[in-house]
Amino acid sequence: MSNDSTRVRLIGFTFALVLALAPAALAQGGMDNSGANTRSVAAGQKMKVKGVVTRRDADTFVVQDANGVQTTVALGNNTSVKTKGGFLRGGTNYGVTAILRGLNLEVEGRGDGSGNLAAEKIRFNESDLRTARTVEANVTPVENRVGAAEGRIGQVEQNSQRLSGQLDELAAISNAARGGAKAAQETADAAIGGVNATNERISALDDYQVQNNTAILFKVGSAVLSRDSKAQLDEIAQQALNAKGYVLEVGGFASSDGSTEANRRLSQRRADTVIRYLVETHNIPLRRIVTPYGYGEAQAVADNATRAGREQNRRVEVKVLVNRGLMQGAPTMTRPSTDNPELE
Repeated sequence: MSNDSTRVRLIGFTFALVLALAPAALAQGGMDNSGANTRSVAAGQKMKVKGVVTRRDADTFVVQDANGVQTTVALGNNTSVKTKGGFLRGGTNYGVTAILRGLNLEVEGRGDGSGNLAAEKIRFNESDLRTARTVEANVTPVENRVGAAEGRIGQVEQNSQRLSGQLDELAAISNAARGGAKAAQETADAAIGGVNATNERISALDDYQVQNNTAILFKVGSAVLSRDSKAQLDEIAQQALNAKGYVLEVGGFASSDGSTEANRRLSQRRADTVIRYLVETHNIPLRRIVTPYGYGEAQAVADNATRAGREQNRRVEVKVLVNRGLMQGAPTMTRPSTDNPELE
């Protein structure tokens, strides 16, 4: 496919995404949200939903189908996230971080008793995932919410202008009127700050940052955890369980000893060993773990020509990633000051 064709497809996908997100943005901006376009799934009801992701939270996301109906999907420990299979019904497993706003997907599950669809299977095409990642990196789907906020700020400014006109007619209480105008301006400034903080927090819900990166070392040809390695994993698990909106990224590696294929398999076994210890010993939910991957002897961190370097390369890297949007505090409104005693 040519670059021009790819660009045209991306522009069309982005336009469709903005249209899909418009109802959710208007609802958050203060428009009527009666729930007429929201689906409530009965407890135990089996359902399959196809559509685009319009909202992404830590443990849930919203899917909007072709008819504009939105369904809230809840993620669980047993939720299977992978690409659609080909001839042999295979597919690549993914973690929950692959579910992005703008991703076309299919969800199968049952009602959880709260009106949500508890996901059992989530499937999507690899090409749709690449497109969603590109859109996510270049489009901020909060323009409608900002526009609604600007409309409300404009209304405040109109009220301030009407108040200024009344000042000429009410000279006897000019000091009180000036105090009221100052308070209205401070309220408008605080509203702008609150809107900006809210939009930044919403945009950060799909952004994870590394809080800890620990290397677990192994002996030559071994995938068995040592006592020191288990102590390191105990500390990682405690940190993760005390965090909100966390995921664990696990990658296995090997030194250059042995063949390339043998090192790849060994690095995968090392990553699987770490995952098994975290799940079985500390009850870390599987949905909090990004699919482990064995890199073999690739991405060496030290010189394989030395013994010390090979010891550092025989490792598993465990990263604790925390949702940046959940780490930010909720925006607050600053109460305007009252310098004029007649207003108290």
